[in-house]
Amino acid sequence: MGKGITISMVVMIVLLVLAVGYIGYDKYSDMKQEKEFGIYQQGAQFGYEQAITQLYEGVSQCQPVPLTYKNQTINLVAQECPRE
Repeated sequence: MGKGITISMVVMIVLLVLAVGYIGYDKYSDMKQEKEFGIYQQGAQFGYEQAITQLYEGVSQCQPVPLTYKNQTINLVAQECPRE
């Protein structure tokens, strides 16, 4: 009977190690995904700021700024600028 208990203990220890390893890997994957999402969000915010800055700079110098969406393009011009 002592040999059966030993085998059971070894099996339980192996299962415990596997469970702890799986949980640790899952937590690591979650942390990595959160970090990557944060980097993605920062990149999107940077792109948004750059686009707005370029639009503002072009319009503030009374230059028409083309704005294209799908197949349609419009030119933005500041209302304060003299008309041609």
